[in-house]
Amino acid sequence: MTAFETLRDGVRARPVTLTAVLSVLGYGLVVGTFAGVIDFYPDLSESTVELLSHLIAVINTTSLVALLAGVYYISKRDIRKHGISMTIAFVLILLFLVVYMFRVGGGETKAIVAPDLVTLFYQVMLAIHIILSIVSVPVVLYVVLLGLTHTPQELANSMKATVGRIAAFAWILSLFLGIVTYVMLNHLYESEPFGALLLFGLCSLRPLSSKCAKQ
Repeated sequence: MTAFETLRDGVRARPVTLTAVLSVLGYGLVVGTFAGVIDFYPDLSESTVELLSHLIAVINTTSLVALLAGVYYISKRDIRKHGISMTIAFVLILLFLVVYMFRVGGGETKAIVAPDLVTLFYQVMLAIHIILSIVSVPVVLYVVLLGLTHTPQELANSMKATVGRIAAFAWILSLFLGIVTYVMLNHLYESEPFGALLLFGLCSLRPLSSKCAKQ
């Protein structure tokens, strides 16, 4: 048995455990970066932060297209193209995580400067985006692990279809809202620097503004 087969069999036997471990590690990386506990990131210039923000938007938009393609292909029972599309989307999300952590860890987040009603709308969308991002991590990981280690016949008798629908819905809506908040923050309204926050803006460790709308 090769090392790859041994690894695959290990994942097949414990997908829930591995999903939990990877989810905790992912949550820890994000929260640690926002809280300033994980601080190995290089300092970034304002222009670099802006460039990374635009790159993140491109990555997320491409991920959204790949996800929608994956949903379309599975509705047509084209399993091969579905698998390719979803794999592309997952790789892009991993790329997003790397770029986003460097942008947040090495630069500053931004707060929207807009009328109160617009700011409230933005904050609600951002909150939903964050919640869905958090919820989608374990379900997406679980579906990906199943998809990489099981045959189509095995998947037909598993929970992948049910969990996959939940994962796809949360993932697609989260990406869409993330893109909308990016457009509002970077193209429709003004913004100002905002210190790195804990999730939901409840506790600022490096406050630069009293506003709680961030991206």
